[in-house]
Amino acid sequence: MDLFDHSLEEQLNSQAPLAARMRPKTLDEIVGQQHIIGKGTLLRRAIEADRLFSSIILYGPPGTGKTTIARVIANTTNAHFESLSAVLAGVPDLRKIIQEATDRRKYDRVRTILFIDEIHRWNKAQQDALLPHVESGLITLIGATTQNPYFDVIKALVSRSRIFELKPLTQEDILTLLHRALKDELSGYGMRTIQADENALLHLADISGGDARNALNALELAVETTPAKDAVVHITLDIAQESIQRRAVLYDKTDDQHYDTISAFIKSVRGSDPDAALYWMTKMLLAGEDPRFVLRRLIVLASEDIGMADPNAILVANAAAQNFEYIGMPEGWYPIAEAVIYLATAPKSNSVGAYWEIQEEIKQQGAGSVPIHLMDGSRDAEGFGHGKGYLYPHSFDEHWVRQQYLPDDLVGREFYHPSDQGYEAQIVERLKKWRDKS
Repeated sequence: MDLFDHSLEEQLNSQAPLAARMRPKTLDEIVGQQHIIGKGTLLRRAIEADRLFSSIILYGPPGTGKTTIARVIANTTNAHFESLSAVLAGVPDLRKIIQEATDRRKYDRVRTILFIDEIHRWNKAQQDALLPHVESGLITLIGATTQNPYFDVIKALVSRSRIFELKPLTQEDILTLLHRALKDELSGYGMRTIQADENALLHLADISGGDARNALNALELAVETTPAKDAVVHITLDIAQESIQRRAVLYDKTDDQHYDTISAFIKSVRGSDPDAALYWMTKMLLAGEDPRFVLRRLIVLASEDIGMADPNAILVANAAAQNFEYIGMPEGWYPIAEAVIYLATAPKSNSVGAYWEIQEEIKQQGAGSVPIHLMDGSRDAEGFGHGKGYLYPHSFDEHWVRQQYLPDDLVGREFYHPSDQGYEAQIVERLKKWRDKS
């Protein structure tokens, strides 16, 4: 590094955002994530002993410390540390690092740790290019990703790595970081007189959604844009609210938030909790989810989890879908919300799932033959006796007559097991009456 490079680095460091300046440099400075880097944990022991030989993948939401942990490892290891951003770098950059790592190991016996930020951004071919060098031990990989590695990182890399899941920081964690930034004289605002009201800091901690970077960026905006009075910058609740605006809805239609939120929505409707069901519906729609996706799930729920306990449920769900197509948003929220409330408060039965039991029966045993009296008599009645012996139910009292309808091998089998909920309770009585006659 020449003098100009050194000068540029110092200039960039001094002008870096507060969140970058306040990034912890040691394990003890890291706030949160004690389940993976707390005293005595496997990862902490490996870092402290500089024995991180196995590759690791750090998985968690933005601003929870993935890059921070990697930087702490860089500061403490005797290995050579390299860093790549999967957004900016490709296979040629990787090849250069691999060649240098090979020479380093060959001539200096120094191992190489490679940190790849947002590793999920690399496609399969790019990840495949890394695999043999991780497998041989030439490279110790530290991958960071906000996406579920079991879906967005190739299986071969996952199987050769330890997965560590980072959690969103708590409100207390965020408050600790904000107070630290206000007191730190070297990297924070300790050399300035800043009076931050506690309710303002609480608001930043709450609205940041467990993202330290988000909270520190908001604090920096508040400090840098608030005029000083008598050399004092006073951060009030109003200023804090202005700086962070509102909570960003953490939801990406391609990542775990999508699947976790729709799962919570489905389970809340199934569990008959209209408040929770409306909450998750609103989160999805506010975050830009296609309302038709929500409506499709409601139609499935109406059959899968309510079914014959309330046959009107599927009509309500279908009507909501049709109404939405007529009126669009924002008024389209009303029929969607109405359907959510109706389905969440409807009696529940999963008896329609009898379909799956029958499907498995046919897969395992094959499809049974149609009894001759149920066959179509309009074509082969004379030659083969098809339809002979069929009893027409409407010709009998109560429009019912005892008769075999299942294949011979399944006579007596019951696949449909109605619940005692809602309308289906009437079906139970009706079936009992018919079966008693049999």
